[in-house]
Amino acid sequence: MHPQGRPVTRRGGDGRLTLALDPQDQGPQDACGVFGIWAPGEDVAKMTYFALYALQHRGQESAGIAVSNGRQILVYKDMGLVSQVFDESTLSSLVGRIAIGHCRYSTTGASTWKNAQPTFRPTHDGSLALGHNGNLINTHELKQLVEDLPTEQAELDLHLREVEASTNDTGLVTALLAHHPDTTLEQRAIEVLPQLKGAFSFVWMNEDTLYAARDPQGIRPLVLGRLARGWVVASEDAALATIGASVVREVEPGELIVIDENGLRSHRFAEPEPKGCVFEYVYLARPDATIAGRNVHEARVAMGRRLAEEHPVDADLVIPVPESGTPAAVGFAEQSGIPFGQGFVKNAYVGRTFIQPSQTLRQLGIRLKLNALEHMIRGKRIIVVDDSIVRGNTQRAQVRMLREAGALEVHVRISSPPVKWPCFYGIDFATRAELIANGLDVAEIAASVGADSLGYISLDGMIEATKQPADRLCSACFTGQYPIELPDERLLGKHLLEPTFAAALPVLNNP
Repeated sequence: MHPQGRPVTRRGGDGRLTLALDPQDQGPQDACGVFGIWAPGEDVAKMTYFALYALQHRGQESAGIAVSNGRQILVYKDMGLVSQVFDESTLSSLVGRIAIGHCRYSTTGASTWKNAQPTFRPTHDGSLALGHNGNLINTHELKQLVEDLPTEQAELDLHLREVEASTNDTGLVTALLAHHPDTTLEQRAIEVLPQLKGAFSFVWMNEDTLYAARDPQGIRPLVLGRLARGWVVASEDAALATIGASVVREVEPGELIVIDENGLRSHRFAEPEPKGCVFEYVYLARPDATIAGRNVHEARVAMGRRLAEEHPVDADLVIPVPESGTPAAVGFAEQSGIPFGQGFVKNAYVGRTFIQPSQTLRQLGIRLKLNALEHMIRGKRIIVVDDSIVRGNTQRAQVRMLREAGALEVHVRISSPPVKWPCFYGIDFATRAELIANGLDVAEIAASVGADSLGYISLDGMIEATKQPADRLCSACFTGQYPIELPDERLLGKHLLEPTFAAALPVLNNP
């Protein structure tokens, strides 16, 4: 619906993203990108829109913006990319001084409109909108807490429990925060946040205040920025640069930030136990992001150099899988002395498709995203560098493509260790049964994808490249050592809150 209640006939996106040569074989997906701004006198909706553009890589299924003018909150959200969801007329109707924005990839709850964010909820003294990056692991407990909330008299008329019919952890948190009849939202947040387990970087707002919070482990990034006439928070500092905001600092693990007309204040709701996601450095974050003081592009180049040291091979050309493998390929070429070159051409207009290819076309190796540069490949021994291998289907197609282009040898090098375990903190990997490294050793994986050789960077090498202490990073997807204790496997799963899914799909991805 339009913010003014008029039906919208313009078609949005379909919530599907084609990321690989095989559209059915997606790589690891981050949960979301979040942004918040408190800036009276600024066009906060458009600033949020451009910030979400900078965070689009973190979520492509849906996008949404909530804006407050001091009296009411308007929320507009739909399935699709940021550019598909919003247009000039929509943004011009979102007028206010506070806004939050969100781009989503689902990790709890299906990819449907009702699970798009920001979520919205009336409260006893106004309303609340919230966006979430991460994934909570005690959703079953939170669901019970929501069900146990006392029924207020107002609910008989407003049906507050039915306003937001989402089936994700974010909707539960929104409901818990919205219930604060005897205290302020700020105090309610200090009560609720310690009860949440898992990864969360939240931005939320009521009519006059912007809030942001980060889990005690700081698994997902969140940064605070300053405008000439306001404040902003975002998943990555690239969003701040896009709108001309300066970086102040990262939001600390276990910190709640509150911004209103009285300025900024901070609360510590839990003791920090830093366990930042190492996969942010490998793949998730933009190359121009800085996390915990380390530039992501520099970390990826360093991973490539270490990869060349650990798995050298005689070859004629080092090529990346664009774009994710490019920095590591540069580092590999620098360290090995083997020339760097472009071996693949990327179709810049592929990213979303409304026409899903048939099984026959997939079996023929439909090349929606990449094509080999034959004149660069023919007659050469090729090293192809990528960030990770999940199922192996994409790498298999790439190797086949290079051989068809005339490569004499194809050596695959990966700038992260083998992914053997699922993530429960905000990355939607395949189930453990689908992870190729879970059932095969390195030589068997090389044979499976058709490579002459395969080399993964070591865990120590990857961590060293981040310049972070190993005990301040989460590397559970590589080691199976989860920093936050997981509940019973029956209480985990993307569709936990959807009875029809939960009954039909066994949870296969708990170690």
